[in-house]
Amino acid sequence: MSETERVVVKALVTGGKASGGPPIGPAVGPTGINIKDVVDAVNEKTQMFKGLSVPVRIECDPETKQFEIFVETPSTSSLLLKELGASKGSSSRIEEKIGDLTLDQVKEVVKAKKDIFLDKTFKAAVKSVLGTALSIGATVEGENPRVIQKRIDNGEYDDQLTEEI
Repeated sequence: MSETERVVVKALVTGGKASGGPPIGPAVGPTGINIKDVVDAVNEKTQMFKGLSVPVRIECDPETKQFEIFVETPSTSSLLLKELGASKGSSSRIEEKIGDLTLDQVKEVVKAKKDIFLDKTFKAAVKSVLGTALSIGATVEGENPRVIQKRIDNGEYDDQLTEEI
C-alpha cells in the first residue's frame, strides 16, 4: 500500500458481528472499496472473540482498492470474564469469587493473546494470565491462582504447558 494514499479506519466492533453501518461503512465507503468485503474480512478475523468488543484497524488504499485488517485483542480480564460467563470482576476478590476456570480455559486466553505477550515462554504467559484471574476474583481448578502459579514453578504442569508462544 502506498503510504500517501492510505486511509486508516479505527473501530470497536463486536467479535464476528461487524456490519456495514457505522463506524465501518461511512468511513470505508468514500474509499470506493467494497464495504461487504471489508465487513466479511473483519467478521472472519474477529470470530474467535465472539461477543466481546474488539478494536480493529482497517488500512485502505483507495487507488488499488486493497485493504488490510489488523485486529487488536481484547484485554486479558475481558477474555477471562467471557470464559467465566461473567459480566464483571469481583468487587471484593478475596471474599467473593466470581467463578472457577480450568487450566485449559487459561491456556485458551494465552493463545488468544499470544501475539502481544512479552513473556518469553508459554509457561510464563500462563502465570501472567493466572495473575489476572486472581485480580478479577476467579479461582482456577478450584484453587487460588497463586497456588497454581507455585505448582507451575514446581514443575507440576510441565506436561500441559509445552506449547510455544
